[in-house]
Amino acid sequence: MRWPAPAPGMVIRYSFLWSAEAVQGHEEGIKNRPCAIIIATSDVETGTRTHILPITHTPPSNPRDAVEIPQLVKTHLGLDSKRSWIVLNALNVFVWPGYDLRPVGRTGSPVYGMLPPTFFLHLRARFVAQRNPAVTNRT
Repeated sequence: MRWPAPAPGMVIRYSFLWSAEAVQGHEEGIKNRPCAIIIATSDVETGTRTHILPITHTPPSNPRDAVEIPQLVKTHLGLDSKRSWIVLNALNVFVWPGYDLRPVGRTGSPVYGMLPPTFFLHLRARFVAQRNPAVTNRT
């Protein structure tokens, strides 16, 4: 299957590797999860470097570290109805498409859909204000 080009605001299914898991020696995430692409930069030599933020059901211990996803947005993406947050202080970086993309349902595609533009702008502003996210390079 041909993968779509990554784009900021796209929500994908990915084997996200938390920094604590990487420190323990894991090379792959323990769980496949939805993740939001926050940055995608193309380079002729190295490919498209894709920066993603994980989506979790776990409420943040500090509200500044995550953005709650409105239920209407979750429905639009086909995600479950449980409360979810996009974590701002954990980031995986990889060259698209990478080995850790996972298909969503039977589509064969790793893409759930796009975040609405207004919500993405809010997410991006909150991410830019974040200080020193934990970055895990996957390539």
